[in-house]
Amino acid sequence: MPRAKRGNKRLEKRKKILALAKGYRGTKSKLYRSAKESVERALNFAYTGRKLKKRDFRKLWIVRINAACRLNDMKYSQFMHGLSLAGIDLDRKSLADIAVKQPETFTAIASQAKAAIDNKPQPTA
Repeated sequence: MPRAKRGNKRLEKRKKILALAKGYRGTKSKLYRSAKESVERALNFAYTGRKLKKRDFRKLWIVRINAACRLNDMKYSQFMHGLSLAGIDLDRKSLADIAVKQPETFTAIASQAKAAIDNKPQPTA
């Protein structure tokens, strides 16, 4: 059976890790074992950071929508409920953008949400 040599594959793998570690200080950018640990840790932080970024932006959008709702004498939860009753399918990102850049348009949307809440049939006991 022929001898299996992994020269190229091993070298390519190590070059890839060292390329990712470029810019790290000292041993972490020069020696494979240290670089591998640092790169794995950094990639793990990057993965977590992408999840946190989504969470942070959603919080920001909700705060902006809530502030605009308060200017229109509504609470955020009432506003979102009114939107669903009115059949308005806008996501929080676009609503926050409208609230910041086009307040008069947001006021019109808020009035539609209010009207939908007012026209909702009341449950009878």
